Amino acid sequence: MAGSRGSHDGVEVDLQLHRAHSARMYDYYLGGTTNFAADREAAGQALAVFPWAPVAARANRAFMHRSIRFLAGTGIDQFLDIGTGIPTSPNLHEIAQQVNPQARVLYTDNDPIVFAHAQALLRSNPAGRTVYLQADVHKPEAILESAELREALDLARPVALSLVALLHFIPDERQAHAVVDRLKSALAPGSALVISHGTADFAPAAAERVSQVYAAAGTPVRMRGREEVRSFLDGWEIRDPGVVATHRWRPDPDGSGPEITEAEASAYAAVAVKP
Repeated sequence: MAGSRGSHDGVEVDLQLHRAHSARMYDYYLGGTTNFAADREAAGQALAVFPWAPVAARANRAFMHRSIRFLAGTGIDQFLDIGTGIPTSPNLHEIAQQVNPQARVLYTDNDPIVFAHAQALLRSNPAGRTVYLQADVHKPEAILESAELREALDLARPVALSLVALLHFIPDERQAHAVVDRLKSALAPGSALVISHGTADFAPAAAERVSQVYAAAGTPVRMRGREEVRSFLDGWEIRDPGVVATHRWRPDPDGSGPEITEAEASAYAAVAVKP
């Protein structure tokens, strides 16, 4: 894609390729190809101060897979994924529909390049449904009132809300809690919240430096400690093993996952259920 504009279903999209974007930097860490010069430059600066970024990204991705597989196994068949990112397979709907082919997914992201790749997100199992909405997590009401949500999900039944590697991009504490509380309040009992969040608890100096790199690239970051992350789950029942490093959340029993340290993961993960 040579230019800075693309299209999806005939709608022209400004891809803003001159600016680094966290979703495309994350794609770069995962070894993807949907990233551009500004993203690679910023990612290179991040890697210079936080060389474990690819390890952390893979650990976070693996946590998403395990948590969605777990929740689909409990009978939840509706998923709201906010901050979807570049569609790297297997994506959330693929994991959920492996367990339950009738699972329904609404993906949302504010990066126009994710919108441009939305068709990759919409390859649902014919028995299920996937829908994409370009939206900003800072405006949860727009998500909850959208036609796309009504098309994909029934909020009268349990929904798994996925906020994976997202909330550290809302640095304002009051706004971050207001967003999460509004989304939680819209969900029925039995719904679940899947969360992962960057932290400085394990490697404070490196986390501070990488936060500065993101801020310089135009994306302020707020790393949060364990109790701060736990506070997003207030009022809901946290499932075992609690708030732990991403690679420590229900690791594969066969031990097939890579051996990494808390400093390399530098993120917390948790799943909670609405009583």
